[in-house]
Formats: sequence, structure tokens, C-alpha cells
Amino acid sequence: MGTLVLILDLIGTFVFALSGATMGVRRRLDIFGVLVLSFAAALAGGITRDLLIGATPVAAISDWRYPAITLAAGVVTFFWAPLIERLQYPVRMFDAMGLALFAVAGTQKALAFGIAPPMAAALGMLTGIGGGIARDVLLAQVPLVLQAELYAVAALAGAAVVAVGYWLGLPPLPCALAGAALCFGLRMMAMHFGWHLPVALQSSDPPPPEGPRR
Repeated sequence: MGTLVLILDLIGTFVFALSGATMGVRRRLDIFGVLVLSFAAALAGGITRDLLIGATPVAAISDWRYPAITLAAGVVTFFWAPLIERLQYPVRMFDAMGLALFAVAGTQKALAFGIAPPMAAALGMLTGIGGGIARDVLLAQVPLVLQAELYAVAALAGAAVVAVGYWLGLPPLPCALAGAALCFGLRMMAMHFGWHLPVALQSSDPPPPEGPRR
């Protein structure tokens, strides 16, 4: 399981770094800003997960491969941005891939550290959504997880597949593939069909006029 978690984590790091760097290029940031967004989007969720489960020093700091992958993804995106932008929905597609891989890898790492399956699934979801939240906060916009189509729900669904498979004693690799496919599929279908969680009803009445200032 350790090798599988590492592979999924590294692949997820790369695709999430691509999403962060692509967003930075769209916002016309310089190369330093693009690399910062690449690093934050790729590693914020994993750092939070490792701190919560006591896996210190965190992998993003102790393992050189993580920052190297984020920097490589940022440089590739900065110099080949027109090619990446030709893809349909490049930022959200990379974001969905990273979400699926991180949700699965985060759950498996939490299980490996002895966390109970329900909480391991929650930590897997946190691993998936943490990087996107950090990226959007740095760009001064409402995080995608709070307004997008089935974002955290998709991550939780994929993480739950891994957690349930572990609880049932099933092989980890098929469970990981099934969980990642479910998360990615839900996210992409929600984007395509516009599936949303319900939002609160708002009054159509105009706001009351402000009183005189004193």
C-alpha cells in the first residue's frame, strides 16, 4: 500500500500543480507567482493531512520529489501555456484529476496510519479539496469547493469507496482505481450537466433603505 500511496500522491501532485499554474497564467502572474500557485495547489491538502495524522515531517518537506514535481509543472505550464489552454476546460479537468487522486491517496495514507475508515475518508476528502482552497484564497476568489458542482461530495464519494473496501478486506489497488474513477466521473459529469447541491432560498424583496447617518 505504501508504494501505491506514493505513486498516486506524486501523480496527484503533478496534475494539481498544473491546475494551479494554469490559473496563475490566466491571471497574468509572473513566473514566481505561477510557481507559488503551483506549489500551494499541489501540496496544501497533503500538508494538512500529514499534520493531522502525525506524519511528520510532512512529505512535502521531507521528500524532494514533491517540490520538484510542483516546480516542474509550474515551469512547463508557464512556457507552454498556449498548448495547455487548447484543452477543453484545462484548469477544471486537471483539478478533477488531482481531486480524485488525492482523495484516494489521502484515504489510504490515513488508513495506513491506523485511522478508522470513516475518519480516513474525511481526511481523504480534505486532502483533495485543500489545495484548491489554498489556490483560490491566494487569488482572492471564493474557493471552488464552496460553489462548484459536486466538488467535496465527489471527493468524499471516492474516498468512501477506498475506506469501505479496506473495511471489507478487499485488495487496495482495485479499490483505489474504483474510488478515483468514481470521484473523477462525478466531478466531470457534474460540470457537464450542472449538478449542484441545493442552495438557500433568498428573498426577492429589495433590501430596506438605510437610515440617516449620524
